[in-house]
Amino acid sequence: MKPIYRVVDLFCGAGGFSLGFSQGGLYKVEVGLDNMPSVAKTYKANFPEAIVITEDIKDLRPRALLDLVGGEIDVVIGGPPCEAFTGSNPRREREPLDRLYKDPLGLLTLYFIKYVAEIRPRVFVMENVPAIMDGELKKALIKEFYRAGYSRIFFNLLLAEDYGVPSHRLRVFISNVEIKPKKINRRVTVAEALSDLPEPGASYPPNHEHSPLSEERLKKVALLRWGKALIYYDGSSTKYPNYVRLHPNKIAPTVQGSSRFIHPFENRLLTVREQARLMGFPDSFIFIGGREVEYDMVGEAVPPPLAKAIAECIAEKLRGGEVD
Repeated sequence: MKPIYRVVDLFCGAGGFSLGFSQGGLYKVEVGLDNMPSVAKTYKANFPEAIVITEDIKDLRPRALLDLVGGEIDVVIGGPPCEAFTGSNPRREREPLDRLYKDPLGLLTLYFIKYVAEIRPRVFVMENVPAIMDGELKKALIKEFYRAGYSRIFFNLLLAEDYGVPSHRLRVFISNVEIKPKKINRRVTVAEALSDLPEPGASYPPNHEHSPLSEERLKKVALLRWGKALIYYDGSSTKYPNYVRLHPNKIAPTVQGSSRFIHPFENRLLTVREQARLMGFPDSFIFIGGREVEYDMVGEAVPPPLAKAIAECIAEKLRGGEVD
């Protein structure tokens, strides 16, 4: 099937969002934009036909991007950094509006809106943490998108595990269309996600190598029961667990860039590939960079199965004439 809808992915990261849109055959991802060279290499390796722009979004004109692709863009997707908004950031601005208008990372959300205003896609989808709606932020975002030319804004809260992702993830997808994908009727467990992988170090799949732990941590890991964490770190208002030993018969906790998990049955960290499986990435998807960067790319992605469900929902609206 020939792709019929053209997509631009801003803050594309490794490409989880793009992968979901490209899997159904209805979309062609024309451009991925990210400012990190190692991330851009990963994106290019997985989307060789796309134009990959390695630039800070603040330094590039939207018109220049449009000139590169030529013609109109149907869908703009992207996930501006969430650090300004998430409760796991202990240095988060106290006042919600300062997170959007004062924090340098929060300001990048406004650049996403600026690009949407100039590209004028039929549909845009911006992913972030639900805390981006705290206080007066939701009203402020509605105002900013209205200025960009979009009068109807939907804050679509979606759980990744409802769409076959073996880990918990609640995110808001802000769009000019309502997004209600069809859910699957079961949960995919950690054991299911990891069951057929070879021992780390095998020639395939890629990114499946041991991550070392100190002797001191190994001793503590050996005592961890399922669901328990080795350490807790301070967020803005609560403590967050890390180095959690996964329960094989449940879904995993939220995979973040900083997340490290302990294997359910072995006293070791999950490999990058195993964490990618917890996010629904296929084994054919490769990550390029240092080990820590690879973990970050996995944890900061939109899970591909969720992205695919969103893409299918939007395609129905585009085909059905539900989008102005």
